[in-house]
Amino acid sequence: MANLFQQAAIDSAYTAEHVEVLEGLEPVRRRPGMYIGSTDETGLHHLAAELLDNAMDEAIAGHADRIEFSLDGEGWVEVRDNGRGIPVDPHPKFEGRSALEVILTTLHSGAKFDERAYRAAGGLHGVGVSVVNALAAELVVEVARDRILWRQSYARGEPVSPLEKVGISRNRRGTAVRFRPDPGIFGKAARFRPERLFRMARSKACLFAGIRIVWNCDPQRLPADSDVPAEAELHFPGGLADFLDLSTGERGRIADRAFAGQADFPDGGGRVEWAIAWLADGEGFSHTYCNTIPTALGGSHEAGLRQALMRGLRAHGERVGNRKVGRINADDAIGGAGVMLSVFIRNPQFQGQTKEKLESPETQRMVELTIKDRFDHWLAADTGAADAVAAFAVERAEDRQRRREERDRKRKANGNRRARLPGKLTDCSRRERGGTEIFLVEGDSAGGSAKQARQRETQAILPLRGKILNVASATDDKLRANREIADLQLALGCGTGESYCDEDLRYDRIIIMTDADVDGAHIASLLMTYFLREMPGLIANGHLYLARPPLYRLSAGGTTAYARDDAHRVELMDSVFKGKRKVEVSRFKGLGEMPPGQLRETTMDPGARSLLRVELEPEESLETVERLMGRNPRHRLAFIQENATFAGELDV
Repeated sequence: MANLFQQAAIDSAYTAEHVEVLEGLEPVRRRPGMYIGSTDETGLHHLAAELLDNAMDEAIAGHADRIEFSLDGEGWVEVRDNGRGIPVDPHPKFEGRSALEVILTTLHSGAKFDERAYRAAGGLHGVGVSVVNALAAELVVEVARDRILWRQSYARGEPVSPLEKVGISRNRRGTAVRFRPDPGIFGKAARFRPERLFRMARSKACLFAGIRIVWNCDPQRLPADSDVPAEAELHFPGGLADFLDLSTGERGRIADRAFAGQADFPDGGGRVEWAIAWLADGEGFSHTYCNTIPTALGGSHEAGLRQALMRGLRAHGERVGNRKVGRINADDAIGGAGVMLSVFIRNPQFQGQTKEKLESPETQRMVELTIKDRFDHWLAADTGAADAVAAFAVERAEDRQRRREERDRKRKANGNRRARLPGKLTDCSRRERGGTEIFLVEGDSAGGSAKQARQRETQAILPLRGKILNVASATDDKLRANREIADLQLALGCGTGESYCDEDLRYDRIIIMTDADVDGAHIASLLMTYFLREMPGLIANGHLYLARPPLYRLSAGGTTAYARDDAHRVELMDSVFKGKRKVEVSRFKGLGEMPPGQLRETTMDPGARSLLRVELEPEESLETVERLMGRNPRHRLAFIQENATFAGELDV
């Protein structure tokens, strides 16, 4: 009680002295998540994106045609353009400070508030480069302007040197910013990923045909199995159409010719570029941009495109007398398609500083009007492609209708209990259970690779976030409140405990597919514990399996093999690769790092994979699970002490 009174006394001492006014870049360092979304890997790479966006703004404005983007051996990122260069003359409102220093040290400063300098730009709030400066341990900026080279250095947002005239710059112009992130903000282990930076540079080059981006990366920063080049010049004259071809590779298309083009808006307030291909495997994607800024959550420009495609296909159905096309919606029209969409507009409205969603209402109308007319011409010019795309959309509409009817049927059969499936489940297309299987994978990264590697007809994917609840030690309340377990129960549809019904199980095989390491084994143990405690009939009837993903990839010459563990790797070295001088051995960090083709070949292809079926030993199973996974830690300690002498080299 005394502590409560003491706390109340402290709270009552709230006075004007407690009100802080943060100046300069201190708000950024105190609350970096407000400006870059997070301080994890995504936020770290957002810093590089801000600098690249500034250079792209110079290109879009017509003042630059070359950008150099590099990552050196010490982890410094540099972005250099041949644009106009940031002004270095004294700023009229800040006595004794150059415009360059004002831009780098003052939030909401820059030239993009004035349309005379930039008509369409990705940076709009005047916080991009200043935020990078605030969160950088060191930053060096060079400006080549009016044949003079200037340089200034900063540390954690503060200038550590005056603006210096370095010398004459006859053949160089533009701005170069070089920095390394502050480990105090991002952690000492924070590292830029070359593959992520390279994809960023490549997408920017595809978004603006008039730019060349020169990529450089110290070879020591590249993983041994990386396909990212150390040097490359990125230039795509075909713009988004080239980007679409690059992204879809050799995947089959419903129509051979993509629907691609670019056009100015009727009111002259911007322009739009698009490239769309409907993919035969039905695994579509959508990459949208505004002023070269990725809008991961879409927004008004994507909504306009969806409406244009739906209206265009419906109009085609009316022309050819196909009434079924009239039942499609926007999801049916764009579903299963690879979509690239880019708009350039003045004063766009984004959702938050990270600009993940475009919220400019007028843009939706302009995109729809502009693309709808061109889509009508594309459909009329190639009736074969038009009929194929329309049939594809109708098939998706019919699948959607069947799923709704199935949900309605189950809802009626179950009274008031609403039958539904978790949103993150990627279901298979086969309606009957026979031959179907669901893969339980750890995390969205592994889930993304598995979705691309799966057989769409028979294989479903359910990503689980992290380690699920240990049901052997959890209370019933925690069990009922756990979202991952609830999603798993919904996906399987067979009930739990006394309500378990094998006939209602939606899949023939439930396959636990985790990384081939200690954490993966722990997740698999937790899942097996769950099934044993809540659905023992599922195991007894032979539905539960463990996938066996490889831990190593070995290659020499034209020979490639995969090893499940260290012992298997030694076995392969002594057999398949015996006598070979140089054998390249790469260790998979996890399923999410495996290319989809390799994941399919080694772990998911029914004709090539190896599965372990989980079986019960009724007299011992529950007792062993309770001993190792239950609430009493003394039982686990006793087990470790009894079996410690049998443990060899541990992967910890």
